[in-house]
Amino acid sequence: MNAAMNNIKKHPQYTINIISLIYSALCLLPFLLVLSASFTNEHALSANGFRLLPSEFDLTAYEYIFKSPEKILRSYGVTIFVTAATVAGGLLFMSMIGYTLARTNCRFARPLSFYVFFTLLFSGGMVPSYILMTQVLDWKNTYAVMIVPSLVYAFHVIMIRTFFQKLPPALFESAKIDGANEFLIFFRIALPLSVPVLTTVAFFTAMSKWNDWQTGLLYITQEDMEPLQYMLYRIEQNIQSLLTALSQGGGITVDVRDIPGQNLLMAMAVVAAGPMLVVFPFFQKYFISGLTVGAVKG
Repeated sequence: MNAAMNNIKKHPQYTINIISLIYSALCLLPFLLVLSASFTNEHALSANGFRLLPSEFDLTAYEYIFKSPEKILRSYGVTIFVTAATVAGGLLFMSMIGYTLARTNCRFARPLSFYVFFTLLFSGGMVPSYILMTQVLDWKNTYAVMIVPSLVYAFHVIMIRTFFQKLPPALFESAKIDGANEFLIFFRIALPLSVPVLTTVAFFTAMSKWNDWQTGLLYITQEDMEPLQYMLYRIEQNIQSLLTALSQGGGITVDVRDIPGQNLLMAMAVVAAGPMLVVFPFFQKYFISGLTVGAVKG
């Protein structure tokens, strides 16, 4: 015991690495169980439960999801377009707001900062928002309703503002002496230096928009404009309705276990999360530094 404690004291970094490795494996375990369950036959999943390896390999759940590949590809396209447009537009607007609030020569920086922070505490509510989107702006079944309301998020603005405040003021002063205006300073100096926090905000925005299904539920009724998450949600609801109808009888002689259930839910989770798992490694380089530097002070 004493020898082990001495080794821990002599090599603390190895101990930290081992603990981190174990913790990472435990975090990865749920996704592996979900992936295995998505490839497991519904009979076997009901009988044997979740396992790391499929007890009875089956592709029924994925066949059901991709029964109409053109629909899911169209939903993928809608979600990719909406996510990309929201990230690009959101970074532009939020970085401009954050830069303005961070500048010491902004006369109304304090009241504007309070105005931004106030939106974190209170919102208009779902009913007024629905009336505004559908009756005032007439944005139902449009891309605008899926993009514009998500362009600015107050917490991200505060992160970006805090990052800009940590940049040396001498950079901006020297640029002004050389004749640069605020737009040139913003695009040529501030933005290139703020890549870590912008990448972090881009990742958070992309994750939020990729997983958004409520917007489609409230404002989208045309199938050709359904985002991916809402389409998967609708598939799951259709399965639940079918299972309810079968459980009530009606002379239908279909084994309920032959209909995708839990394995379908797991397959939908894999289909929905797959692209984000591919994208995350590209953000990882800047993720931690942007998150910590941009959120140290308010």
